[in-house]
Amino acid sequence: MTDPAPRSYGQGGEPLPTSQGPLQQAANGLRPRVDTKSVIDYGNLPAPVKYEELQREALMSLKPELFEGFRFDLTKSLNQNFALAHSFFLGNIDVPTNNNQPIKMAIGTYEFGANYVTSQGTMLIGRMTNDGRMTARIKHDLTPSIALKSQMQLASEQGMSQAMLDVDFKGKDWNGQIKYGTNDFYGVNYFQSVTPSLSMGGEAFWLGQQRKSGTGFAARHQGELHVATCQLATTGLINATYIHKVNEKLSLASDFLWNWHGREASASFGYDYMVRQCRLRGKVDTDGKVGALLEERINIGVNFVLSAEIDHAKKDYKFGFGMTLGE
Repeated sequence: MTDPAPRSYGQGGEPLPTSQGPLQQAANGLRPRVDTKSVIDYGNLPAPVKYEELQREALMSLKPELFEGFRFDLTKSLNQNFALAHSFFLGNIDVPTNNNQPIKMAIGTYEFGANYVTSQGTMLIGRMTNDGRMTARIKHDLTPSIALKSQMQLASEQGMSQAMLDVDFKGKDWNGQIKYGTNDFYGVNYFQSVTPSLSMGGEAFWLGQQRKSGTGFAARHQGELHVATCQLATTGLINATYIHKVNEKLSLASDFLWNWHGREASASFGYDYMVRQCRLRGKVDTDGKVGALLEERINIGVNFVLSAEIDHAKKDYKFGFGMTLGE
């Protein structure tokens, strides 16, 4: 029977740790221990989100689609790729005035739409309103790394028709985009994964008709329970958002916007609460506005919607309800 290895004792009579440091391990011919959790494989970083989708999680809570009046949406699938959409709206819209007191104008609209989506990455979405306004979105994947996108709006009013063409590039750990639009608009952006949780990038644009240009920089940090973003632009805007997932049902979000040219700042706080048959989103901002949107699932393909927004400072109160049929 062999004797155990001798142990060293300190001044108080307590045994000293027997673990060996990296230098002693190397001297004894042992391989030093490496903390694998702290090692980052920079050659195998995940793909980041698109630059234009930088704040997508926070905007779900902070920008709910609030409305005033009655809304009814119907989507009917004809086959696996093609579907028709009908939308009715009866309510009020705000007409801006010079004294910052909007005037409410009653309006009723009908919108007809068609959606065509394939598994190969082609998407065609068109909408036509009863006043002759048409909007369309087109997306087509040329290769797994290159995609074309186009958005356009056609209207009878002069200067209201617009179009934008995008070319998206997707790499293993980066993505980029080139944009061209009406009024001689040119834009480019790039977003790169720096670590598994941190992405950074920037954008630049040139508006030829107004002879204006600008650049911007952005960073996004995504953890297991949070997403934090920050954007800085030469136009004078600083925008930061943060969203935290409290549990499987509740997420909290906040944002901060500062215009250093105008010395104006604003902030808002929002929440996104989901239960089995219901989703509640709401926000409150520094302007005193409080809004909430409730979506209740009555049955498969049947949702009931309630909307409310209160602005005590302007004494403006908006309430709406609606129904959505179809998946």
